[in-house]
Amino acid sequence: MKRIFAILLSLTTFFLLLTTNSHAQYGQPPPSYSVLIDKMVGKPSQDKGATSYEYVDNLSPSDPRFSPSQEVWFKVKVKNTSEINITAVEVKDYVPTYLEPLEGPGIWNGDTRIITWNAGDFNINEEKIYYLKMIVAAQNSLPADKGLFCVVNKVDARNNIVYDDDSSQLCIEKQVMAVQKVPSAGPEFGLILLSGEIVILAGGLIIKQKLARLDN
Repeated sequence: MKRIFAILLSLTTFFLLLTTNSHAQYGQPPPSYSVLIDKMVGKPSQDKGATSYEYVDNLSPSDPRFSPSQEVWFKVKVKNTSEINITAVEVKDYVPTYLEPLEGPGIWNGDTRIITWNAGDFNINEEKIYYLKMIVAAQNSLPADKGLFCVVNKVDARNNIVYDDDSSQLCIEKQVMAVQKVPSAGPEFGLILLSGEIVILAGGLIIKQKLARLDN
């Protein structure tokens, strides 16, 4: 009897171990962690004197170009694409040369040219949107050897387990300075000079004739 009981106990233990290993091997996979960040630049257009913006991924040289001291708007979207909530997400915006931040979230470091802000916690599929206003440098601060050039604005989002980055391009065109035109000595100017010389010559002849009459 004891022997039969021992055999049954052994079989029970064996099946328990087999079931436990089976669940460990074929159970649900661990949840995935991911975040998505999207950086867009505002494409300006004029409508009845008011400026509106269409946010696009990039602007090429064939698209509207930005002038010195013109405002530029950016849109940043951060979304939790994980299967669980994520916490303490930090966003960094790497401002390129020839752009200066005016308005938006975060703290600006002029030495590193980075804007940093805490985006906080995200539920599953939660998305947060941020807007940043910047301005193009003045004409005399733009490169002297470039009339048209493009810059790239990068941004990233991260915490201790997730990371993603994106960038957006825009192009800057310097203003063409007006050149002052020097008057040219054309045919009309030559005729005016010639007419003046004739008048002076005729006047001289008249004076000589009057002096000759006085002498007589």
